[in-house]
Amino acid sequence: MATTQHYMWALGHFILLISSARYFLAWAMFRGPGAWWYKASFTGALISYAIVCHKSLGIPQPNPAWVKKALLDENVQYFILSFFWWSSKPIAIALMPYAIFSLFHALTFTRTTLMPQLLPPGPPSTSSGQPTPHPIAKKLQVWVKSNYDPAMKAVAYIELLIMFRVALGAILFQNSFIAPLVYAHFLRQRYYQSQFTRSAVADVNRRVDVYIQKPGTPPVLVQVWGKFKMLIGRWTGSTLAPQAGAGAGARQ
Repeated sequence: MATTQHYMWALGHFILLISSARYFLAWAMFRGPGAWWYKASFTGALISYAIVCHKSLGIPQPNPAWVKKALLDENVQYFILSFFWWSSKPIAIALMPYAIFSLFHALTFTRTTLMPQLLPPGPPSTSSGQPTPHPIAKKLQVWVKSNYDPAMKAVAYIELLIMFRVALGAILFQNSFIAPLVYAHFLRQRYYQSQFTRSAVADVNRRVDVYIQKPGTPPVLVQVWGKFKMLIGRWTGSTLAPQAGAGAGARQ
């Protein structure tokens, strides 16, 4: 039986999904999407992630052990990041990972909680005799299951693009200088906690290496890329130990 907390969690995802769709639609049609929809989207994220963080960690405790556990929780990381985006100048691409997560959570909530209340069950199972889910619910389950991994792979690449966007934005004075620092720390943790992120980083690294190693590439470019990888390797090598989190996307 779904609790009030579970409905609030789902409400946060629906707010995020609907508001981000409205924001992206206006953005794609060059209508100058207002910051209100952007903030509304991340307000939904804050609601959902706050509920999941509370469920997994309980009431915040003023001790180092609880703080360390919280900082290693990927839902806490997404909650902190969503607050940072909520309080910052809108960056459209920053919404995309959250919107993708919310799409899958909203669809799953619809299938497991709303559809059983609104649609009649399917025919009884031949093995157990229990009613089966409605055919629409079964199709929705298949779609979510078959598309989840590709969507998470897409999120990993999008998060790398966000890093590029905020770094370039800082150079061009389009966002704050603190944005790439905050996001780089977040991405560092994602690298250690997500196989999708590690695969995306390895793929991008391989593609750049192939490009850099082409004949005629200026030696200075090869040197810069080599030093960049060395610095990144040193920086990422001194992180907190990876932990199995509750799952990116504020799962309830």
